[in-house]
Amino acid sequence: MPPLYLTHQNAKIRIRKRRLLVELDGETLVHLPIGHVSEIVIFGNIGLTTPAIGRLLDEGIPVVFLRKDGRYRGQLQGSLTPHVPLRRAQYRALERPELVLELAKSFVRAKLRHQRALLQRHNRERNDPDIRAAIADVQAHLARLPNKTALSSLRGLEGAATAAYFRGLRRLFDPKWKFTDRNRRPPRDPVNVLLSFGYTLITNALHAAVQTVGLDPYVGFLHEVAYNRPALALDLVEEFRPVVDGIVLWACNSGQVTPEHFRSGPADRPIILEQEGKRRFLQAYETRMAQKFTHPRRGLRLPLRQCMIEQARQIANCLQNDTPDFRGMGFR
Repeated sequence: MPPLYLTHQNAKIRIRKRRLLVELDGETLVHLPIGHVSEIVIFGNIGLTTPAIGRLLDEGIPVVFLRKDGRYRGQLQGSLTPHVPLRRAQYRALERPELVLELAKSFVRAKLRHQRALLQRHNRERNDPDIRAAIADVQAHLARLPNKTALSSLRGLEGAATAAYFRGLRRLFDPKWKFTDRNRRPPRDPVNVLLSFGYTLITNALHAAVQTVGLDPYVGFLHEVAYNRPALALDLVEEFRPVVDGIVLWACNSGQVTPEHFRSGPADRPIILEQEGKRRFLQAYETRMAQKFTHPRRGLRLPLRQCMIEQARQIANCLQNDTPDFRGMGFR
């Protein structure tokens, strides 16, 4: 079941006879059985009645709160899953630098391979020399990855490889988008607005995946443990970032989203994605989440959202078996 995305400002969520209702100015916008909802993602000023909060907690349906522009605010989540032995193994792993480093390398390796594959796939017919150079740079960083002996140098390699990747990725966008580099906080052009939006969505999905298998989302390996940072979810995000990049590339170049879906805003939000553009991008995002891929461990074709859970389960198995044998999805 896909999440329920709500963007209508000032709407209110109610529960009546095990049916979820979203109402605005006396009109019912959504009316469906609560069992058909896996997650609710709220953008901006949308309310929940107290009975609705209670029922959603009882049903184990998380509610994610985002700002209108898609920035993460927090979430309503039920109690932790009772996987104490697994979380103990996760915490003990932090005391083993060699295990931490090897897991971190696995996450970076999976990301760089997916970045390389995306550029290769889209450059087969273009044969753009700048994209070829970016592919070669990413490959060179992949070759150096096994030699890294410290997290700091590994993170530096990942950053340099990603910078090279974006030099190639920008060549794939129509010039009308004026996409020249990756920028954020705040994003300064429409493509970067979509990239940041997509990364937030996929981080939320992986946060949920980590919790589903019983891991602590705040204890990661590539990303440093810091207060209120879902470090493990961010670790898993890395190999899926190019998924978002591909969605943004398709949405922009196919006309699903156009420059007219954006407007200028204040200094802290110089580019704003309008309601219709947001709806169209969410549609493209959910289409990709429903697409099936062969999972490298299970050997089954699973929807991408299920693959995310299986990747989180891989980490759990690594920790329980005391081995950093994590395998990336291997997107082609």
